[in-house]
Amino acid sequence: MSQVVSFEDGGYRFIRGVFPYSAGVAAAPGFEIERVRLSRPLSFAEGFSAIEAHLNAVGRPLTAFCACEMRSPKPFSEGSFGDFNTTYVNKLKSWNIYRNDTNPIARSNVCPIILPPDEPSLYAFSYTVPLIGATLRQSFVIAGSAEAPEGMPNYRDYIIRLEDTSPDGIREKACWTLGEMERRLAALGFGWGDTTATQLYTAHDSWPFIEEELAKRGAMRNGMTWHYTRPPVINLEYELDTRGVYRELVI
Repeated sequence: MSQVVSFEDGGYRFIRGVFPYSAGVAAAPGFEIERVRLSRPLSFAEGFSAIEAHLNAVGRPLTAFCACEMRSPKPFSEGSFGDFNTTYVNKLKSWNIYRNDTNPIARSNVCPIILPPDEPSLYAFSYTVPLIGATLRQSFVIAGSAEAPEGMPNYRDYIIRLEDTSPDGIREKACWTLGEMERRLAALGFGWGDTTATQLYTAHDSWPFIEEELAKRGAMRNGMTWHYTRPPVINLEYELDTRGVYRELVI
C-alpha cells in the first residue's frame, strides 16, 4: 500500500513518491486546497516568483505550496529529465519543502505539441488555505502519471506497450494509467466520485475506448479536459491527472 505522510507545515498529507514529486496530496483537517491557473505560462523562474507573490498576498507560507502543473518545450531524454528535476527540487529545498530526501509536492509536467514554450514553464499551481466554516468536502490533487511505473531504474524498460501507438496499444496504455489514478485516489481515501476535474495529456485518439474505459469507470464524471500534449519523457504517450478542488482562480 502507498505510504501517506503528513506535511504539517503545509496543511496537507501526501503519497510518498519519487525524487521529483509525490503521487498526490490531500488537505489536512482544517484546510482546503485552492488552484491557480496562470493566464499564460511563465518561465520556471518567473513562475516560482509568481507562486511566492501569490502566497504572500493571501497570507500563506511557502510551505503551503502543494502541487504544480508545468509545460516543457519537448519530451526530455531520461538524462535531461533528471537534470531538470534536480534544478526543480533545489528550488523546493530553498523553500524548506523538500526535506529528508522526501518531496511532498504533486506535479504534472507535459509538452504542448502546438505553441510549446521556449523553456520549462509553470502553467498552474495549488496550495492550502485554512478552511472557513464547516464542510464535509475534502480537497486533493493527484499527480500526473503516464504509462510506466515510477521509482524504477529508468522509464524505457518499464513502459507499457513500448513504441506501440496502435489503437490496442494506446488503449492498454490508457487502462494502466487509469488504474494508477485509481490506486492513488484510493491511497488518499477517494474515488472518481470525489473528483471535480480530470485532465488527459496525449497526442493520440481516445475515442475508440472513451465510453468503455474513461466514461464507465467514472473518470469523466465532470467531463475531461484534453490537452494536446505529450508526457515529459521520450516514448511515453498517455498521461492523466485528476483533482477534487472547489476553488480555482485564473491570474
